[in-house]
Amino acid sequence: MAKAIVAGAPTYYSLPAIFASRMPLALGRDVIGLAAGEETLATALRKAGYATAGFSAANPYISARFGFNQGFDEFRDFLDFDGRAGGKAESGDESQPQDGRHLETLNGWLKQSADRVGLGKLYDELYFQYLVRVRASPVSDMDALRKYPSAEVVVEAAKSWLETVEPGRPFFLWLHLMDPHAPYYPPPRALQQLTGKEISPARARYINEFWNRSDLSATGLRRKKKEIIDLYDASIRWVDTQVDRLIEYLKGAQRWENSVLALTADHGEEFLEHGRRYHVPVSMAEEIVHVPLLIRMPVQWADASGQRIEPSNTPFSLLHLAPTLLDILEVASPSSFRGESLRRGLREQSGSEGEADPALTELAYDCTNPFRGEMRLSSRLVSVRDAKYKLVYRLESDAIEQLYDLQADPAEQRPLPSGAVPEIRQHFLKVAAAHISKTIADKPAVPRLQSRLRELKLELKSSNHTKSAPDESRDP
Repeated sequence: MAKAIVAGAPTYYSLPAIFASRMPLALGRDVIGLAAGEETLATALRKAGYATAGFSAANPYISARFGFNQGFDEFRDFLDFDGRAGGKAESGDESQPQDGRHLETLNGWLKQSADRVGLGKLYDELYFQYLVRVRASPVSDMDALRKYPSAEVVVEAAKSWLETVEPGRPFFLWLHLMDPHAPYYPPPRALQQLTGKEISPARARYINEFWNRSDLSATGLRRKKKEIIDLYDASIRWVDTQVDRLIEYLKGAQRWENSVLALTADHGEEFLEHGRRYHVPVSMAEEIVHVPLLIRMPVQWADASGQRIEPSNTPFSLLHLAPTLLDILEVASPSSFRGESLRRGLREQSGSEGEADPALTELAYDCTNPFRGEMRLSSRLVSVRDAKYKLVYRLESDAIEQLYDLQADPAEQRPLPSGAVPEIRQHFLKVAAAHISKTIADKPAVPRLQSRLRELKLELKSSNHTKSAPDESRDP
């Protein structure tokens, strides 16, 4: 298998390529998600006679609002999930808003006083410890802290749906699991299995809140890096366990032998490799854009009996994932798809560094909350990469570009000097310029209009009927 590279990050820039095989900004930076009526992997398979279902673990950017219900006979986004007991320590007790405002006012005054006498950092530490150890509500288990439904809940919903699919009918099942997403609250048994350690819910909350602090530098945050990565890794382990449970169910139902399984991610996660946390859309670093990808197909469908394809360093853009899967299933790709099937190419590239088109990734720089329309229109950040080099280019009045040799500098700590490998730099800049020019010239008018109308209707409905609704604008 080639090295998988997302076409955009975070989720709202990654999913259009995975689902609709098109670049995330192809409809314009102001359009987020899938266009109304846009053809996708789900719509293609439903037209081919497949039963289709999608289950997304309460990610607000994967919802009907952004078109992700299209093509599914059954779609559940779990946005009604209520697992937020305990809240966020930094914000105090949300059940007493007046008291919270008084605390915030007092904190501001004390903070200013401490800063004036050079004790600001000490005060920040004391105030944080007060919030997480004294003021935070007691919590009895991880479920009370989890922001998203566990993979176990989502897999159980998927199993229930599979029970309704008549035997012999092909099906397409999509699951979007959020367990390895901050804040990280894996079941304690997953952490025990992975590390041999035990952790209390209170300690897990403390570690997550510490990792979320804005008053600490990267040096200060590193004190808890090992513990937060343990929680993250245990969350991944829990996803593995639940995927295995789904596979065992399919085996028991006599459906596994003829199933194709694709397992991937919509983006990676940063743990201070470049001084950042989470996956804020300001970076094209490998820890964000390089994701796992596993495709399993029945032996009788493969080109060679049971042969395992080992990874190569050749980039595989997830733009090509949907066409590749449809090719495996012998279903024609929609004409709107911009990727191509790499089913044969994967085998040919195995263990080699064969020639391949550069992989592109793009996003709107620092658009951390696409619910705010103005944030979508920030400058474009693009990366172009092959097996050896990666160019990162930010479009603005003073264009910023960095070129990395990924073989000599895999951690991307030393951008090459401006005069180095000019032929590669020139080639990649031409690829980026051609992509951007094509995006501007080929921007489809009808899908853009349909998407904008859909969003305006939702905004009008929201302003008329849900003025007191809670804020949905958190970046997951």
